[in-house]
Amino acid sequence: MLSPEDEFADFERWDSWYVPNTPPDKLPANYARSALKRGLQFDAALRVNPFKFGMIGSTDGHNGVTTPDEGNYFGKFVNSAPSPERTLDKVANIYWDNWLLSASGLAAIWAEENTREALFAAMERKEVYATTGTRIMVRFFGGWNFDAEDVFRSDYVEIGYREGVPMGGDLTQAPGRATPRLMIVASKDPHGANLDRIQIVKGWLDEDGDTHEQVYDVALSDGRHVHPETGKAPPVGTTVDISDASYSNNIGAATLSVVWADPDFSPRQRAFYYARVVEIPTPRWTAYDAKFFKLDLPDEVPMVIQERAYTSPIWYTP
Repeated sequence: MLSPEDEFADFERWDSWYVPNTPPDKLPANYARSALKRGLQFDAALRVNPFKFGMIGSTDGHNGVTTPDEGNYFGKFVNSAPSPERTLDKVANIYWDNWLLSASGLAAIWAEENTREALFAAMERKEVYATTGTRIMVRFFGGWNFDAEDVFRSDYVEIGYREGVPMGGDLTQAPGRATPRLMIVASKDPHGANLDRIQIVKGWLDEDGDTHEQVYDVALSDGRHVHPETGKAPPVGTTVDISDASYSNNIGAATLSVVWADPDFSPRQRAFYYARVVEIPTPRWTAYDAKFFKLDLPDEVPMVIQERAYTSPIWYTP
């Protein structure tokens, strides 16, 4: 409803409880991307952006067990602990099914060292990213002078800091005719699935005060390309075997890297950019349950997931 052109937006929605009671004009208040766009409007009007936040993930579990892995999901409440009945169990007088619950997520922090001081300093500067439970590694820098080959250099991280800003940072006052150049490096979870693609999610504020968004496929695995007319990339395919709750890594890529320049940049428009890294399809926790407990689940229950990571944004302010 909010991002109809984004084929990856309809992801793990837990809305059977609150959406029926929420007026459609209030739905944007439930989502991070809408808040980031609203923040651009506040910044233009007030010269301060109250929604300039970073991205982290967490489990939202209430049982004291941290298990964000699809194949080791222990639920979020007592009633959603592993059992043959948990998938379709109703909770008290709140009408949702447990299969809507998502086995996620993790907070990733780029800190100089593993100390309390360094971790909190990194969170304060928003040099953090979220995953849905997978341990994808993502580096994301924005600058004006990155070269296409920088991303393949052994010292690309030093170049990122020296020539630009990391995730959570700010670019201001585009020099001359320069265009933001974003450097993204992503690696798969060492024990998980290959990568499908890297995307850049852009939001911007036009001269009339209206906000817009666009998703760009900036790096694709398996030699795929964006269609010149539709602007969309073909699906990566799937190797998932639902009956066995298994998959293989003979599609996708272990790493993806790119330096991308915004082709639609206007130096007069406020904007933000964040990276979304998407894995190839893998079995969802419901598929593991179906195999282990020998369940025949209804068709409405999703059995496949494409896990992902979301970086904190980089903002551009004229």
